[in-house]
Amino acid sequence: MHVLVTGGAGYIGSTTTKLLLDTGHQVTVFDSLEKGHKDNVDPRATFVEGNLLDRPSVEKVVSSNQFDGAIHFAGYIPVGESMQDPYKHIYNNIQAGNVLVDVLQSHGVHKVVFSSTAAVYGDPEHTPIPEDHPKNPTSVYGETKLMFEKILRWYFITKQVSSVSLRFFNAAGAALDGSMGERHTPETHIIPLAIDALLHDRVFALFGNDYKTPDGTCIRDYIHILDLAQAHVLALAKLEKDQGTFAYNAGTGKGYSNKEVVEMIQKVAGKTLQTEIKPRRPGDADILVADISSIQRELGFEPKYSDLETIVKSAYAFHSRATA
Repeated sequence: MHVLVTGGAGYIGSTTTKLLLDTGHQVTVFDSLEKGHKDNVDPRATFVEGNLLDRPSVEKVVSSNQFDGAIHFAGYIPVGESMQDPYKHIYNNIQAGNVLVDVLQSHGVHKVVFSSTAAVYGDPEHTPIPEDHPKNPTSVYGETKLMFEKILRWYFITKQVSSVSLRFFNAAGAALDGSMGERHTPETHIIPLAIDALLHDRVFALFGNDYKTPDGTCIRDYIHILDLAQAHVLALAKLEKDQGTFAYNAGTGKGYSNKEVVEMIQKVAGKTLQTEIKPRRPGDADILVADISSIQRELGFEPKYSDLETIVKSAYAFHSRATA
C-alpha cells in the first residue's frame, strides 16, 4: 500500500513510518514540523512539509499521489495546554482531521487509521477499561479525540470512509538501539522527565503517594512505541478486508506504578534518583489499565516490547545519547 502518514515526523508517527517501510509499504509523510523533527523521518519515505489546516496543500499532496490509505497522527497533545487554550486544540484537532478526511474521500481514499487516546474514557468506572466503557473526557484534549472519532463514524455513514481509531494508553520507550525517541516540547511524561532529572542530578517530583494502590502512587498502562506502531499497521491491514468504523484499545493490559517506574530507572542507570513527593494533580485517576482483549482477538495484536525494563532501557539509551 501507499500510505499517507500525517504527523510522521513525530514520536509515534516516525516509528510507525519505519515499520510500514520495513514491511513493504510505500510512505509519504506530511508534517508541519511545528512539533515534529525532520531528522526523525526515515530517508526511504517521501517527506512533504505542510499543515493540514491549509487545504490547498493537502489537496496537492493527495491529488498528486495514489494513496491506498492514511494514518492520522498530527494533532496537539498537551492536556494542560488544552485546558488553558481550548480554542487552539479544538480548532486544530478537529478541523485539521476534517480537512484530511474530506480531501482523501474526494480522491477515492476510504481507509483511515486514527491515532486516538484513552483520554476519551475520562475517570474510569472500572479497570481494565474495555472499549464500550462510558466516554467522559476530563480534558479538552480527550474531548477533541472523541469528537473526531464521532466525525469518522459520520464519514463512513455518508461517504463510506472506513476507519480504525486506536485509543492508546501511555506511549513510552524508544528505538531499541536508542537512535530515536521522545522529544516533546514541553515534555510532560514521567519516564523522560525522570531520566532527564537523573542525568542532570535534579530532584524529581512524584505527584501523590496517597492513591488507592499497593504503594500509594498511581498506576498506568505503558505501551512501547514499537508495539504501538505494530498496532497501527495491524489496524491498516484490517481496513484492507473490512469496512466500517472500529475502535480498539492499544495498551498491554498491565499497569506499573510511578514508584515502580522510578525504581526501574534507578536499576537501569545504576544510580539513585532523588525524589520529592508533591500533592497529587487534580483529576489523576488511581489506576488506568487497558482491556486489550478486542485488539488481541480481532487484529492479532500481542505486545512484544512493553515490559517495563525494555521500555526504560530503550528510553535511557536514547536520552543518554542525546545528553552526551
